[in-house]
Amino acid sequence: MLKILELFGGIGSPRVALRNMGIPVKAIDYVEIDEKAVRSYNAMFKNELPYKTQDVRGWNLKPDILIHGSPCQDFSIAGRQKGADPGSGTRSSLMWETISIVRNMGLWKPRIIIWENVKNVRSRYMVHNHEWYMSELEQMGYISSYALLDARDFGLPQARKRIFTVSILGGKEFDFTHLKRKPMANIRAFLERGPVDDYYRVKAPSMLRAIGKTGTVRRLPIIHDYCWTITERPDRAPGCGCLPIGNGNYRYLTERECWRLQGYSDIDFDAAAQVNSRRTLYRQAGNSIPVPIFESLFKKML
Repeated sequence: MLKILELFGGIGSPRVALRNMGIPVKAIDYVEIDEKAVRSYNAMFKNELPYKTQDVRGWNLKPDILIHGSPCQDFSIAGRQKGADPGSGTRSSLMWETISIVRNMGLWKPRIIIWENVKNVRSRYMVHNHEWYMSELEQMGYISSYALLDARDFGLPQARKRIFTVSILGGKEFDFTHLKRKPMANIRAFLERGPVDDYYRVKAPSMLRAIGKTGTVRRLPIIHDYCWTITERPDRAPGCGCLPIGNGNYRYLTERECWRLQGYSDIDFDAAAQVNSRRTLYRQAGNSIPVPIFESLFKKML
């Protein structure tokens, strides 16, 4: 039986991956301050081990695996690269809370720690935080390795590149080269059948001017085989792309399609859609981690 701890847990991508794999889970702890994300999480897992409270702390759980997708905004170019130095007060500096939690676990520490963040964490301005993070874990007995993984290499037609750092307690470096990958599916398999509501049609003049543009700040690419990185707001440029619907019109991806493109099932989406708004569902998809990447990581680890 596996025990995991999800910090900055969002809508529970690693837990969905384990469920998809049929891995029995004895105890799960989950920490998330966004009440709407908690709402979706509880709706998705209401028939499984319940999540009791929103502000759980994890150092008494004794997890086998700790996963944290700490806020990325201040590492990213879009977030103006404010950084994540300890004490800076930025959202991304919350990564150091994970170090504090692991240190407070005492003699029992997670066997494996997984951290996901934007690729800019390895940029010349941010790399010192990533190196510092791995150094702190090394002092506690962990050996860390990292790789840039793209959702397209795990079957999802979404150009989403993220740094994954795997830290193993008293073990060897994690070999990312042997992760099970699979060919990217065509995005048509992820789209809703038939016409969708006019709500999704591109109407704003600023967005209409951005259609078809790539490589610029104000861009809205036309989707062909795959979309660009799903964000919190597909109706703002730069966006993940738009689909032609005839007569010179285009539409955005629906919330359901965005969830599918992160690896979630329609059952998961329908559960979350019962308790949250359209805008919130978009945001939750944009902030999530692709489920198939976790599946591949867990398969190699377990």
